[in-house]
Amino acid sequence: MKVVIQRVITASVEIEGAIYSSIHNGLLVLLGISVDDEKEDVDLLCKKIVGLRIFSDENGLMNLSVKEINGQILLVSQFTLYGDANKRNRPSFIHAARPEKAIPLYEYFIQQLNMNDIVVCTGKFGADMKVSLTNDGPVTIIIDSKKQTNDH
Repeated sequence: MKVVIQRVITASVEIEGAIYSSIHNGLLVLLGISVDDEKEDVDLLCKKIVGLRIFSDENGLMNLSVKEINGQILLVSQFTLYGDANKRNRPSFIHAARPEKAIPLYEYFIQQLNMNDIVVCTGKFGADMKVSLTNDGPVTIIIDSKKQTNDH
């Protein structure tokens, strides 16, 4: 499971010309789910996202989490994070989970984030979405659950 986490001032998802969801002051999380992912990957990444200290404290140091600043999270599914274009110009998506596996994990991801008293907004799984954001910093962090060790 891969996430691209962006610290944002604002972020929104538009579907069919209308705003579907939006947040202010928080994290835009793009989520890619692979064929090998399980609930343990969700648990690890949700804990990491909620605890990630990338917001500035009173001294201007990245020392606060999204929860500590009363921030919000916008979670957007993005299977293209598992696009492999190393051998050709047209990406292969064979490592991306099919909807029958990905949707339950995506829904579980939402449930796990919601357990942290953080406002969580989402995109719509499988929809053609237009994602807009104002990246703050810019700060962008990429985390792969398969590259994490048990002590994090």
